Amino acid sequence: MFPSAPFGCLSLAAFFLLLVLFPLLFANVMFTALTKLGLKPELSLLIAFAIFLGGAVNIPVKWIPRDELVEVAPSKLFGLERMFPNLIHHRTYTVVAVNVGGCIIPCLIVVYELIRIVSIEPLALVVTFCAIAINTAVCYWIARPIPKVGIALPPIIPALVAAACGFMFMRDLAPLIAFSAGVLGPLIGADILHIRTVLKATGAGVASIGGAGTFDGIVLSGLVATLLA
Repeated sequence: MFPSAPFGCLSLAAFFLLLVLFPLLFANVMFTALTKLGLKPELSLLIAFAIFLGGAVNIPVKWIPRDELVEVAPSKLFGLERMFPNLIHHRTYTVVAVNVGGCIIPCLIVVYELIRIVSIEPLALVVTFCAIAINTAVCYWIARPIPKVGIALPPIIPALVAAACGFMFMRDLAPLIAFSAGVLGPLIGADILHIRTVLKATGAGVASIGGAGTFDGIVLSGLVATLLA
């Protein structure tokens, strides 16, 4: 009988290899999608890097008083709550924040793409807003609040809806339309329209729009929709 140790070492080595390669694979997917949106390779690389770094930063925009104490890790504003789980405070207000990598940067790209759409075909802007409205409705319907966490939304669904809308409505501009709908659909339908539900039902100390940064549904949805369109 062969010893089991080598097989265990092989599995461990494969795990660490995947751990190293996954960020590189995701970065390549992100770079490909951004290039497909008409961005120069140098700018795409810079934006991808900014999304990775910005995913760890939340900018507080509002403080909402609460009747009860809520738990919050101060490091959550910097995306470090999993590294420092013991740094938990109790306070009587909830911080509403906007994530840089998961919300602000994707929205800036959407603005750029909308300007491009208008310059190419002004009437396509109406089609784009229709795609955004459809994806917003879908995201609002399927999003679910999770106590102490926030809003749960499988990113593949809004990505598929956005890509389908772009492909069916205007094939020539499908990537631009799909990205815009893929970003704004989850942002509006899941995060913004559910913000009151999050504050009441989840008891979260920090309500972050675009919360998980790079791996948040907003970014993933927009990038996957672009690749599929």
